[in-house]
Amino acid sequence: MIIIKTKKEIEIMRKGGKILAEIMDKLAKEIAPGVSTEHLENMACELIGKAGGRPSFKGYKSKRNAQAFPTALCISINNEVVHAPALPSRELKSGDIAGLDLGMEHPYYAKASYGKPAREKFFASGFANKDSEMGGYFTDMAITVPVGKISKQASKLINTTKKSLELAIKQVKPGNTLSDIGGAIQDFAESNGFSVVRELVGHGVGTAVHEDPQVPNYKIVDDSFENVILKPGMAIAIEPMVNAGGWKIKTGKDGLAILTADGKLSAHFEHTVVVTEKGRDVLTIA
Repeated sequence: MIIIKTKKEIEIMRKGGKILAEIMDKLAKEIAPGVSTEHLENMACELIGKAGGRPSFKGYKSKRNAQAFPTALCISINNEVVHAPALPSRELKSGDIAGLDLGMEHPYYAKASYGKPAREKFFASGFANKDSEMGGYFTDMAITVPVGKISKQASKLINTTKKSLELAIKQVKPGNTLSDIGGAIQDFAESNGFSVVRELVGHGVGTAVHEDPQVPNYKIVDDSFENVILKPGMAIAIEPMVNAGGWKIKTGKDGLAILTADGKLSAHFEHTVVVTEKGRDVLTIA
């Protein structure tokens, strides 16, 4: 079910999205050869806590019996597409490209009457209850950052992925479809000699970390039930994942990180966007 956000909910998300973007900007400025992923993780947790939020990925479970995600920050390096935990710690090297993916619930609050154990159990479950007074609203964003001097191909991949997101966002307006968004990403990425990941997609966001609808980064059949028509109040996370080689992926040995199947580079960018009466607003900007 697609949840249409009220104006009040959108304003709460807008505030949280701005804070998230400011935190991401600070993390990006820390990226340099020799910096550890543990340092970035600690910094992300500290900044989110000071802002009155909660990392939405840490402890998250895609299913109730799934492995809980161990960190607030995903740091996917080189051929890692997404979902690489920041811990155990790794050191960034010159020539790397690092994808930073961060989500936040804001504001983070809980009724005192529930008690600390109940609150901890609730948030550790990874499942938000939109009707609960125990949480705020979620926003999500990602960027890919060069570490030191990178190759021309890596630079082109980053720029192409970022531009594909910008083109996709321009397609967000009432009456357009998810295929308009995905088609903009696919066309631009492929015209630059890259491929778009097919097995992972963007998603709705707001009352939970992941909501309906799924937001593909490629064209879908026009009359498919998946090809949702955009309406005001819909909030979606658009996140192109673009590979230097083929589009196929595989799961890493840790069971969490997703890698390119052919070992070639991958880049990832993401914004939380809400559909308005006249077009769109990007919520995850500083």
